[in-house]
Amino acid sequence: MIKTVSIIIISVTILGVVFFILVRNALRKKLDILLEEEEKRKNKED
Repeated sequence: MIKTVSIIIISVTILGVVFFILVRNALRKKLDILLEEEEKRKNKED
């Protein structure tokens, strides 16, 4: 019983970490794109 519960907890933890890393990377890419566009826009206005 304890073995089964520990396997479930470890699996959920690993999936949570992987999901967190994927979301963080996606947000970082989106933020970089937005910052580049903003920088280009500022350069065109000057």
